Amino acid sequence: MATRKSNALVPPPDVVQAMQALDASMASPADPITSLNQDPQLMQDFLVEAREHLSTIEARMLEIEQGAQNEETLNAAFRSFHTIKGLAGFLDLGVLQEVSHEVESLLDLARTGQLMLDPPRIDVVLRSGDYLAAWLNHIEEAQQGLQTRTPPPPAGLLEKIRAAASPDQSSQPADAAGAPPQQAGEEPGTAKQGPRGETSMLKVETAKLEYLVEMVGELVIGQSMLRHTPELGDVKSPRLQRNIAQLTRVTAEVQKTAMSMRMVPIGQLFRRMSRLVRDLSRKSGKPAELEMRGEDVELDRTIVEELSDPLVHMLRNSMDHGLETPAEREAAGKPHTGRIRLTAAHQAGQIMIGISDDGRGLDRNKILRKAVERGLAQPDAVLTDSEVFHLIFEPGFSTAERVTDVSGRGVGMDVVRKHINRLRGRITITSQPGSGTTFHLEVPLTLAIIDGLVALVGGERYIVPIFAVREMFRPTAGQLFTVENRGEMALVRERLLPVLRLGRRLGVKPRSEDPCEGLMIVGESGSRTFCLLVDELVGKQEVVIKSLGETFHGVSGIAGGAILGDGRVGLILDLSTLAAGVSHAA
Repeated sequence: MATRKSNALVPPPDVVQAMQALDASMASPADPITSLNQDPQLMQDFLVEAREHLSTIEARMLEIEQGAQNEETLNAAFRSFHTIKGLAGFLDLGVLQEVSHEVESLLDLARTGQLMLDPPRIDVVLRSGDYLAAWLNHIEEAQQGLQTRTPPPPAGLLEKIRAAASPDQSSQPADAAGAPPQQAGEEPGTAKQGPRGETSMLKVETAKLEYLVEMVGELVIGQSMLRHTPELGDVKSPRLQRNIAQLTRVTAEVQKTAMSMRMVPIGQLFRRMSRLVRDLSRKSGKPAELEMRGEDVELDRTIVEELSDPLVHMLRNSMDHGLETPAEREAAGKPHTGRIRLTAAHQAGQIMIGISDDGRGLDRNKILRKAVERGLAQPDAVLTDSEVFHLIFEPGFSTAERVTDVSGRGVGMDVVRKHINRLRGRITITSQPGSGTTFHLEVPLTLAIIDGLVALVGGERYIVPIFAVREMFRPTAGQLFTVENRGEMALVRERLLPVLRLGRRLGVKPRSEDPCEGLMIVGESGSRTFCLLVDELVGKQEVVIKSLGETFHGVSGIAGGAILGDGRVGLILDLSTLAAGVSHAA
């Protein structure tokens, strides 16, 4: 019997099988063949929206735990669970619907003043959110046809939720916890809304956005090449010059707008850290509060994602090594509760992020002693505080007396440095014994564009990221020395710095072998400062970063390429890799 072909969108067989298995594991009464959760686009939209709601729930619960006296805070969490429940029911995702319903009932009791959202109940709500997040990850992996482990049945969690929803007679009124009772006549699930702005939002696929930004970069390159065309310089037409100037202005505005589309507030990352500090505080028995400033500062979405791991590692170290126990803080005359601060601010085209605590501070002598034991420093080395503190970023370095499940294995801070170097950023540390430690992270606004100095070596042009440049000078014979076992050195502001000849490093013949005929660029990466010898400085330019592809992947000292205004290609230098090949300054 012949069958008629349908024009309907049919998911790939592996996705169908994965979603059928998903339906079976969730014991949904719906037929897996006709269930709406077979529509990949519907499921993707659900995953995005549900994760946004879970993020809202976690933020609101933490606000309530910290004493937020705002009715809308609890209502926002209630509405998020209510929405997830409705969407899950629509898509026949039975487990998600059931868990959301039970938590919604718990929050409704708190909204109507029948119970108080104390820390144990907030724990239950947060664990429920974690459970739903695990299911979302499972669904996404199943959609992609990946082998994934189904989360455990929710029976134990549902029992805890229902137990938490049982009001006990010792509980205080709910309005004491910042959740006033619902006003008479007010419909459940509604709340007084503030004035809404006229701003509307449109969700766009990330791939489309990235392609748009890439094409805008090509437009900027094309406009720059046109403006630098020698033949146009010979044309004396005022009209042509006005048109080119107009094109330049419009291109700059389009580029600015495209770059802003990649920007997101860093507050969304900071808020994720609130949950981490809360959980670590309970696990370690060290009461701690997280203070956040500058949440509205915006930077590239990719950088925000890359900063997540470094912040996690540094906060874990602050909780485990930085903050003292309550008894130690009391003996030192400090408040019982430790304080950790996350700050963000714009500074000279960069984003400055601070992670500080009011704990015991870094022990310089202990760090140096451990470094000598591990062969990371010479016993007679004369190091500044900054150089000593940066030793904690060496692989495997740790001063912990014992290994805990929070830190102590010496892998966290090494990961931090690698991530920040990959972002073209840098770290500085300030610490006072007994007063605490602050890590200053300096990262660029975006990874798509870089301000650089165009340097010439032989017939080649190289771009030196300007954020890593301290100063430039033309050396004299009196500033140059050869130090035994350390090679060429230059005396800069009463300090000997190692000299790296870029031409020799990259195999390019320079214009002259005499350093006095060249230019020294003082660069820094981490704790290393050195002099980069080039032939000449061509100028300063903002360039769009281009990948060099697999052929040049892993080439030491090169971070990427850029098309310059005259159409030539310039290689962007990776100063962190170059710095690794020079000796420490004296």
